[in-house]
Amino acid sequence: MQIIVFIKQVPDTTEVKLDPKTGNLIREGLASIINPDDRHALEAALELKAAHEARVTVISMGPPQAIDALSEAMGMGADQAILLTDPAFVGADTWATSYTLGKAVETVGDFDLILCGRQAIDGDTAQVGPQVADYLDLPQVSYVYDIESIADNQIVLKRRLEDGYERVACRLPALLTVIGRMKTPRYPRMAGLLKACRTKAPIEVWNAADIGVTTAEVGLEGSLTHVIKTFAPKFERRGEMLSGETADVVQTLVDQLKENRLIAP
Repeated sequence: MQIIVFIKQVPDTTEVKLDPKTGNLIREGLASIINPDDRHALEAALELKAAHEARVTVISMGPPQAIDALSEAMGMGADQAILLTDPAFVGADTWATSYTLGKAVETVGDFDLILCGRQAIDGDTAQVGPQVADYLDLPQVSYVYDIESIADNQIVLKRRLEDGYERVACRLPALLTVIGRMKTPRYPRMAGLLKACRTKAPIEVWNAADIGVTTAEVGLEGSLTHVIKTFAPKFERRGEMLSGETADVVQTLVDQLKENRLIAP
């Protein structure tokens, strides 16, 4: 069984700050981690590896330093890691990112299952996984929190709903997006980390040519959406002092609360 897992290196914070002049994310001083939902997807893949003698390949698209995230994934037990990095990939929206990842999967070749996190904490779009499935013409299941069984070219799983769960049977190959409450991710093992850091580590670095794409198809140039302006909303607190007779002050306050629909009229 061949399993592919997408992971993304993200800033270790949920409080994203933007440069007011450039509109870009401020990354200086922030540690980088594997996106939390992606870690849960990797843990699910490693459990399937143990149960079904599967081979796990981890793919990440990002700058050269994303190799640290792949090294950690290798330390957790992945068999192979691929870093997609090229100046041509910079500025990609979810469409261009999904296309790039889809082409990487086609370059890898045979696979039975693709796992990825529901969404990344630095973007929160939850679009990349489903868009990759659409590009590869795969059945997809989102919000997966438990995999019950795999047999006869079919996977049975549970997906989270607002008021419960849904039990789904899906043919393979397929793509699943995993929620953060699925499995508690294991810690990397020292032997695996050392193996990933060696000169001949099983981490491959692919550029645009390696996956057979042109610069016009990927990155900012291949994106269907373009960010015109990014800014953080400004919040202002305003206070008003009411004075006068108590009954008059209370009535004025009640009238203002009703006007702002903070209490029923």
